[in-house]
Amino acid sequence: MREHLGFLKVSSVVIKIAAWIFLFLGLLGVASLFLGAIPGYPRWMGVTMLVFYVFVFFFLFFTAKLSDLLIKVVNEIKKEV
Repeated sequence: MREHLGFLKVSSVVIKIAAWIFLFLGLLGVASLFLGAIPGYPRWMGVTMLVFYVFVFFFLFFTAKLSDLLIKVVNEIKKEV
Protein backbone atom coordinates (compact mmCIF):
# COMPACT_ATOMS: atom_id res chain seq x y z
CA MET A 1 0.00 0.00 0.00
CA ARG A 2 2.91 2.31 0.70
CA GLU A 3 3.92 2.41 -2.98
CA HIS A 4 0.52 3.84 -3.95
CA LEU A 5 0.72 6.91 -1.69
CA GLY A 6 2.17 9.07 -4.45
CA PHE A 7 -0.74 8.21 -6.72
CA LEU A 8 -3.22 8.95 -3.91
CA LYS A 9 -1.64 12.35 -3.22
CA VAL A 10 -1.64 13.37 -6.87
CA SER A 11 -5.15 12.09 -7.49
CA SER A 12 -6.41 13.94 -4.42
CA VAL A 13 -5.02 17.23 -5.71
CA VAL A 14 -6.34 16.61 -9.23
CA ILE A 15 -9.82 15.77 -7.93
CA LYS A 16 -9.90 18.89 -5.75
CA ILE A 17 -8.88 21.06 -8.70
CA ALA A 18 -11.51 19.39 -10.88
CA ALA A 19 -14.15 19.95 -8.19
CA TRP A 20 -13.40 23.68 -7.99
CA ILE A 21 -13.35 24.05 -11.78
CA PHE A 22 -16.64 22.15 -12.07
CA LEU A 23 -18.24 24.38 -9.42
CA PHE A 24 -16.93 27.57 -11.03
CA LEU A 25 -18.10 26.66 -14.53
CA GLY A 26 -21.40 25.41 -13.15
CA LEU A 27 -22.00 28.68 -11.32
CA LEU A 28 -21.24 30.59 -14.50
CA GLY A 29 -23.80 28.50 -16.36
CA VAL A 30 -26.38 28.94 -13.61
CA ALA A 31 -25.78 32.69 -13.49
CA SER A 32 -26.25 32.98 -17.25
CA LEU A 33 -29.44 30.96 -16.97
CA PHE A 34 -30.77 33.18 -14.17
CA LEU A 35 -29.94 36.32 -16.14
CA GLY A 36 -31.76 35.01 -19.19
CA ALA A 37 -28.71 34.78 -21.45
CA ILE A 38 -29.66 31.25 -22.54
CA PRO A 39 -32.93 31.37 -24.47
CA GLY A 40 -35.28 28.43 -24.40
CA TYR A 41 -34.71 27.42 -20.79
CA PRO A 42 -36.95 28.50 -17.91
CA ARG A 43 -35.34 30.29 -14.98
CA TRP A 44 -36.35 27.57 -12.51
CA MET A 45 -34.03 25.22 -14.37
CA GLY A 46 -31.18 27.28 -12.89
CA VAL A 47 -32.12 26.11 -9.40
CA THR A 48 -32.04 22.50 -10.54
CA MET A 49 -28.67 23.02 -12.18
CA LEU A 50 -27.33 24.79 -9.09
CA VAL A 51 -28.31 21.85 -6.88
CA PHE A 52 -26.68 19.43 -9.31
CA TYR A 53 -23.40 21.35 -9.56
CA VAL A 54 -23.15 21.82 -5.80
CA PHE A 55 -23.83 18.11 -5.25
CA VAL A 56 -21.13 17.08 -7.75
CA PHE A 57 -18.69 19.55 -6.16
CA PHE A 58 -19.24 18.12 -2.68
CA PHE A 59 -19.06 14.55 -3.99
CA LEU A 60 -15.71 15.17 -5.70
CA PHE A 61 -14.33 17.11 -2.74
CA PHE A 62 -15.48 14.38 -0.35
CA THR A 63 -13.74 11.77 -2.52
CA ALA A 64 -10.51 13.78 -2.38
CA LYS A 65 -10.79 14.13 1.38
CA LEU A 66 -11.27 10.36 1.71
CA SER A 67 -8.07 9.91 -0.25
CA ASP A 68 -6.27 12.30 2.13
CA LEU A 69 -7.65 10.39 5.10
CA LEU A 70 -6.48 7.09 3.63
CA ILE A 71 -2.98 8.53 3.24
CA LYS A 72 -2.96 9.60 6.90
CA VAL A 73 -4.17 6.18 8.04
CA VAL A 74 -1.48 4.38 6.04
CA ASN A 75 1.19 6.72 7.43
CA GLU A 76 0.00 6.16 11.01
CA ILE A 77 -0.03 2.39 10.54
CA LYS A 78 3.49 2.57 9.14
CA LYS A 79 4.66 4.58 12.19
CA GLU A 80 3.27 1.98 14.60
CA VAL A 81 4.87 -0.99 12.85
